[in-house]
Amino acid sequence: MNPQLIIDAAFIVATLLFIYGLKRMSSPVTARSGIVVAGLGMVVAVIVAFLYIADVNPKAEPHLTTNIVLAVVALALGLGWAWWSGKKVEMTAMPQMVALYNGMGGGAAAAIAAIELFGHKAHGLEILIMAVLGGIIGAVSLSGSLIAWAKLDGKIDGTWRFPGLQAVNGLILLTILAIGGWTVFNDGQVPMPLIAGFFVLSLVYGVMMAMPIGGADMPVVISLFNAFTGLAVGFEGYVIGNAALMVAGMVVGSAGTLLTLLMAKAMNRSVSNVLFSNFGAAGAEGQGEIKGSMKPIDAGDAGINMRYASKVIIAPGYGLAVAQAQHKLYEFVKLLQDAGVEVKFAIHPVAGRMPGHMNVLLAEAGVPYDIIYDMDDINNEFKEADVAIVIGANDTVNPAARTNKSSPIYGMPILNVDQAKQVYVVKRGQGKGYSGVENELFFADNTNMVYGDAQKVMVAMIQAVKSLEGGGH
Repeated sequence: MNPQLIIDAAFIVATLLFIYGLKRMSSPVTARSGIVVAGLGMVVAVIVAFLYIADVNPKAEPHLTTNIVLAVVALALGLGWAWWSGKKVEMTAMPQMVALYNGMGGGAAAAIAAIELFGHKAHGLEILIMAVLGGIIGAVSLSGSLIAWAKLDGKIDGTWRFPGLQAVNGLILLTILAIGGWTVFNDGQVPMPLIAGFFVLSLVYGVMMAMPIGGADMPVVISLFNAFTGLAVGFEGYVIGNAALMVAGMVVGSAGTLLTLLMAKAMNRSVSNVLFSNFGAAGAEGQGEIKGSMKPIDAGDAGINMRYASKVIIAPGYGLAVAQAQHKLYEFVKLLQDAGVEVKFAIHPVAGRMPGHMNVLLAEAGVPYDIIYDMDDINNEFKEADVAIVIGANDTVNPAARTNKSSPIYGMPILNVDQAKQVYVVKRGQGKGYSGVENELFFADNTNMVYGDAQKVMVAMIQAVKSLEGGGH
């Protein structure tokens, strides 16, 4: 059989598996199987890549065996590292791992561009344009994702800004585009030091782009770099004539772009505002004085009050993940349900540090999907709730976003937690959210603060409810 026919058929199969897998990932119920299906598509694409190498050079020139050996070694190293890191990663570190994987994808695309440009293998206007664009975007995604990983992992604290930062970034970008344009204009025949400078400046631009961005915007930034990686992979797939890479890259690029726009909308901000503004820097100054006071309550008393409620809505945030309290939380939820209390979870689109972070966290604890609701589906129910309990969330439940026009987060869609009859906020201390804005919810008349580690608070609530039954369960 014609090897090229097998290659083309395999790429079509891999493409269909990618698309079908992505479709299944759109629902928590089928997400796990979607990952398996997409992974199977990648296996097909990787296997056929070896046949592609052999078909390109059927006479097996001396370097072909070396290339295959190197590919197998790289594949083994990649599989080993991914398996080891995937098995050991904590749920709180999942955003960091996603940022790393994004970066690796962008780096791989940039590496393909480097091979094509350094080896003067790319020829023709379209191929060169795709190689240059893929190289820029891939390198930016690599270095930018590494900065995002370091920020999320606490290895880089705060933001880095200086006067004229945007002018410097603009100059770097113009230089990169000028070198790329010169490379295309000269059909790829430019000195190697110039090409090296092209990639170095692209990596620097990724760092300069990510360093000024605060932690509040990291979920949007991760999605943006995910889109960058997809685009870079798609462009380089076109350069080397690999249909599977083209389709996978475009699917990831388009999905990442849509997700970035949706998340920016959920924060009532544009993507350009995320990238180029100084969000949160003047939060405290522009907010004004907040009336009221923070009123603490014992965790056990709060738990007992929820035991006698009719409806309780839970709004989780990143603090829940940090405390690893999801299992104890679900144990408490089951106690409430056994007592006839209606319990629902309300998930804000940017809760946690990556899209779907809270959904994955709750799924890990075994929380049924049918009691987990997106913000738009549950927001109108808060006014019917006897109790709303906030666990580790801050900016996403701040009513200032709805009522205070002077607040930096004004206009950002929030969970209407403040509309519940009683609100409990589980929090380690009195700190502010990522935006640097004081949370007006904490000072409201119907709000009480439950201070402490979320897991210890849940244990105290569980014990208090069980004590009502004489130590049952």
